[in-house]
Amino acid sequence: MLRPSAPTTLEGVLDRIVYFNEEDNYTVAKLQIDGRRELITILGNLCVSPGETLTLKGEWVRNQKFGEQFRVKSCLAKVPATLTGIEKYLSSGLIRGVGPVLAQRLVKRFGLETLDVIEGDSQKILEVEDIGPVRLARIVQTWEEQKEIREVILFLQGIGVSSTYATKIYKAYKDEAIHVVKENPYRLAMDIPGIGFKTADRIAQSLGIDPNSEVRAEAGILYTLIELMDEGHTCYPKASLSEKVSSNLNIDAKIVQGALMALNKAGKIVLKEEDNSTKVYLKPLYVAEEGVVKKLRGLMNFSPPLMNVKEAIEWVQKESQIELADKQREAISKAIGSKVLVITGGPGTGKTTIVKSIIQIADRERRRVALASPTGRAAKRLSEVTGKEAKTIHRLLECSPKEGKFKRDDQNPLKADLVIVDEASMMDILLANHLLKAIPPPATLILVGDADQLPSVGPGNFLRDVIDSQVVEVVTLEHVFRQARQSQIIVNAHRVNQGQFPQLTSSKDFYFIDRKEPQEVLEVIKELYARRIPQAFRISRKDIQILTPMHKGVVGVSNLNRELQGLLNPTGEEVSRGGSILRQNDKVMQVRNNYGKEVYNGDIGKISRINLEDQEVVVSFEDKEITYEFGELDELRLAYAVSVHKSQGSEYPVVVMPILTQHFIMLQRNLLYTAITRAKRLLILVGTKQALAIAVKNNQVQERYTGLKVKFKSMFLS
Repeated sequence: MLRPSAPTTLEGVLDRIVYFNEEDNYTVAKLQIDGRRELITILGNLCVSPGETLTLKGEWVRNQKFGEQFRVKSCLAKVPATLTGIEKYLSSGLIRGVGPVLAQRLVKRFGLETLDVIEGDSQKILEVEDIGPVRLARIVQTWEEQKEIREVILFLQGIGVSSTYATKIYKAYKDEAIHVVKENPYRLAMDIPGIGFKTADRIAQSLGIDPNSEVRAEAGILYTLIELMDEGHTCYPKASLSEKVSSNLNIDAKIVQGALMALNKAGKIVLKEEDNSTKVYLKPLYVAEEGVVKKLRGLMNFSPPLMNVKEAIEWVQKESQIELADKQREAISKAIGSKVLVITGGPGTGKTTIVKSIIQIADRERRRVALASPTGRAAKRLSEVTGKEAKTIHRLLECSPKEGKFKRDDQNPLKADLVIVDEASMMDILLANHLLKAIPPPATLILVGDADQLPSVGPGNFLRDVIDSQVVEVVTLEHVFRQARQSQIIVNAHRVNQGQFPQLTSSKDFYFIDRKEPQEVLEVIKELYARRIPQAFRISRKDIQILTPMHKGVVGVSNLNRELQGLLNPTGEEVSRGGSILRQNDKVMQVRNNYGKEVYNGDIGKISRINLEDQEVVVSFEDKEITYEFGELDELRLAYAVSVHKSQGSEYPVVVMPILTQHFIMLQRNLLYTAITRAKRLLILVGTKQALAIAVKNNQVQERYTGLKVKFKSMFLS
């Protein structure tokens, strides 16, 4: 390809965006230049929309794989002035109600005057096919809304904020948007989903805020604590936190110390002496830990209801025609005689039988039972095995999105005498606190879970901390029953949990495929998903789930999803957002709690419809259809492959997992154990025995800083 005659300045119409990173606005796009047949690849930190006319300054660079590209140093965008530009501009999602087909019709009818007609003579639009009064009203309303936020968008784009985030900022702050951003851009990191500290900091620097200011240090501390919360910590040592913030922000430690004191005084953080050092908490996490301890103590201050334990156990055995093992009898006995009980154990150890027996006894005594689990899938499974209605904890507590709280709390407790929570290892400290608030003091709480699995995705290590505190009754189930031992999945799960190498001899439900190179593993997984598993086992593709330890790399979550989407769902109606493509029929996962839509982090569904004109995507989950506006699509991710962490609380008929030494940092025993226990009918590992051995031997679980055990000891011993 020959270079254009003007190598440092280009002008053309933006054809499409190939990749966009909303964290730093890094964009790869295609530009159409008059007189050239081929589109030019441009790249740089840009805030642009398809159809805009761009004047670019920069330099040509050569990429070994992609050839010549234009690296942009500065960009000036103009309202489109060509027919192609106007059509792409209207098709880009700017106006609800206008998709590619309608944009083409509008431009065909009004030509270069299209935008002027929408602006000043909108009744003419009724002349266009398929536009009636309702759609016209929607187009005019959206155009007016765009006019209102145009000033905000132009201001924000001038300081490096993408139009996607500019719209969110306007919705959050309305007419105060520019004032808020100028006064304290760091608020964006706290108030706007998807905007992190780095983006807010870049905006602050462009506005001239002093890098050594205390307001920047305060924002950096809060951002670091939120990052640590996302890693599972509820608190962090003050000295280590100060060092992190000082290093990351390149700011003097004295400024950080002053900011810590200011945040503590403002009530945004809590400084607490624990375990001979000062710990720093975000205020809500400190309140949650305090609340959990107080509520558990309050429950345990009440006496359990009187009952003949021996007679109840004999009755339930006769009623169910079973012979309970000693540990099962012990668990039922403690469930009757305690106010708070933890039942923990791996697969096949009889947890379900115990729970069913406890429920039968409670029913006989006419005690009101509430069953719950942190996820919808786990709640559905609990309903299936017990024959009783089970709800997600959010539904049990009657989450009210409009009020931003749960309706069930200490002022309006649950109407229950016995609350049983399954998959309790998934509960983070915030959810545990809300649940305990809603349990009436006379009631009994039973937590059921596998403490050896990965801890909750959210902050804290609630179940493990409760067990380790030794302040509540705990029954640990270790015996694997004979029927369960027929499953190699269950046998190998327990072998891994005990630090033994899994048995790789051929079986009906557990397979290992030896491959060394990541690309080889990728090809095997694609073949398994697309053909071999459905054909050999007569299993639908929708029942196959790829679990992987990592997000990056050839067999990480991102690349696996791209490859599998390209293989299984390469064409169809699609929408591009944030550098990724979502298509009709794609398998997707909700990646954050959305109480208004009643969909939660980890829920998996399928895209059933994409409406480009109304800018809506409809996703079918197990029991409902949820509509997302295009601006909400950052809540969805492709889910042909998900991380092991995201799989908690779910069971899948078939699990396929890559395991390679390239995953070294994530090869931990509890991660492998969790992945194995997610499979119901079939598990296939693809990788190397060396990587398997590393995972089995590595029992060094990443430490989570929490204060729950210390608070238990302090409160229960006082």
